[in-house]
Amino acid sequence: MEIGVPKETKDQEFRVGLSPSSVRVLRENGHTIFVQTQAGHGAGFTDDEYISAGAEIVPTPEATWNRELVVKVKEPLVSEYKFLHKEQILFTYLHLAADRKLTEHLIDSGTSAIAYETVEQPGVNKLPLLSPMSIIAGRLSVQFGARYLERQQGGRGVLLGGVPGVKAGKIVILGGGVVGTEAAKIAVGMGAIVQILDVNVERLSYLETLFGSRVELLYSNSAHIETAVQEADLLIGAVLVPGRRAPILVSRGLVKQMRPGSVIVDVAVDQGGCVETLHTTSHTQPTYIDEGVVHYGVPNMPGAVPWTATQALNNSTLPYVVQLANLGIKALDVNPALAKGLNVQNHRLVHTAVQEVFPDLPN
Repeated sequence: MEIGVPKETKDQEFRVGLSPSSVRVLRENGHTIFVQTQAGHGAGFTDDEYISAGAEIVPTPEATWNRELVVKVKEPLVSEYKFLHKEQILFTYLHLAADRKLTEHLIDSGTSAIAYETVEQPGVNKLPLLSPMSIIAGRLSVQFGARYLERQQGGRGVLLGGVPGVKAGKIVILGGGVVGTEAAKIAVGMGAIVQILDVNVERLSYLETLFGSRVELLYSNSAHIETAVQEADLLIGAVLVPGRRAPILVSRGLVKQMRPGSVIVDVAVDQGGCVETLHTTSHTQPTYIDEGVVHYGVPNMPGAVPWTATQALNNSTLPYVVQLANLGIKALDVNPALAKGLNVQNHRLVHTAVQEVFPDLPN
């Protein structure tokens, strides 16, 4: 099969769909891989490394998109809609519930669009292709939050770990899944005061075994959210409802009650976000101030650490890419987890959760 790897076009998105080592595995399986020149440059991979792995380097995005299988990291942007076509399998993050325009264009194109974030397995690691980026985003959320709490960045001037004689900063995490857990690990390591709120009591019990008394674990309801958010120096949105838009848990009125210079980092922004005042930002302009609070809404946070993120993503996606390359769309018939990743096919929206968001679109 011919596989295309275009250079990412999202603002400061330096990750790449396939690393040279992944290309080598695909070549060993008999496939031909076309990599756009400098597609891996931002992640530390040179064109020569791809050539050594067996890839063909091509000069334009068209030369990668006009293939049977296109492997990316982030969703197609408007400038890439023209490359979508029916004889194509697209494998990438999509997050369609927060992007009606992209959903409509995918339907119109007839492409078979498989989303990393909805590939689902039974068991503990239910979302195997979302988890590695969730781990990174969760850890970065505290790292970025600490930075924007600095006075020079518009924050309150709070050191999250505190110092002897001065209390530590308080971090409130909405959601105790992978993102929330990883955020808490970094927060605890920094010495911050940490609260996690979640609606899943079993998950809270698990988190207790993980953190003990170092993290306060609360059932997520409106009363607990209201109290916690008002006291937060750093609020992290870590809510995930697979395939659906994230619910709004923090209203504008509640943001207004936060202390001036507090920081909100919403990792759920690529699914619409769970804070009413938060909208999508970019690595170039990552923050803005609303109601006196610093808001960070970059949807591709792991793009800040592309060397790490590309390899972590490829470790998880490669087995599925190999299967798609070997079997084509028939891979969905033999791999139920991959089949659950299918969002759009034959001019129809086929993923149940996304259908519920856009019930008027062809399905």
